[in-house]
Amino acid sequence: MTKQQRAQRRWYHFLFAIAWPIVKIFYPNKAYGLENVPEGPAIICPLHSDLPDPFFVSIAMGWNTFCHHMAKHTTRQIPVFGWIMMKMGSIFVHRGEQDIESYKASVRALQAGEKLMVFPEGTRVHGDDFIPAKSGVIRMAAMTHAPIVPVYMPRDKKIFRPFPLVFGEPYYIEKAGKGDYDRLAQELLDKIWALKREK
Repeated sequence: MTKQQRAQRRWYHFLFAIAWPIVKIFYPNKAYGLENVPEGPAIICPLHSDLPDPFFVSIAMGWNTFCHHMAKHTTRQIPVFGWIMMKMGSIFVHRGEQDIESYKASVRALQAGEKLMVFPEGTRVHGDDFIPAKSGVIRMAAMTHAPIVPVYMPRDKKIFRPFPLVFGEPYYIEKAGKGDYDRLAQELLDKIWALKREK
């Protein structure tokens, strides 16, 4: 492990320690399928509807499972919080642009054997709204041969109301042609919604 990786983990655990009691008290959840989170590199793909979603997923995976987060670039500008996210290895994306640098950083993290959390829709989606999945996650999976882990959690999370968080079986993207990316991205969303459970 490099010096930078050790430093990122220290900051990750610092934020984890702060977020853990808040999540457990105000947003209790029951995690299913944690055995599906593999050792080594993986692309963790949850639905995204609320700002704290990355914390829900990271805390469910546990203290020892370090994971980079992809976040919109403006998050980096939030005082203190944005600085901590940068220190713990978050990858900031200029949404709506072809952000080559963030893509390369994501690929490097996976090639280094680390986990990366990516929201397939690329933004928060509420209620019954529909946004097609972005194809970037499929491209990363095909390039790095890292497995994708679909993760379901409901969009209508409410304070003090327990909710399920379900990790599906990891799967790999084999060689895909340019015309396959959008179809495979939609298949990923289908796999996520297939994990839905009532409680």
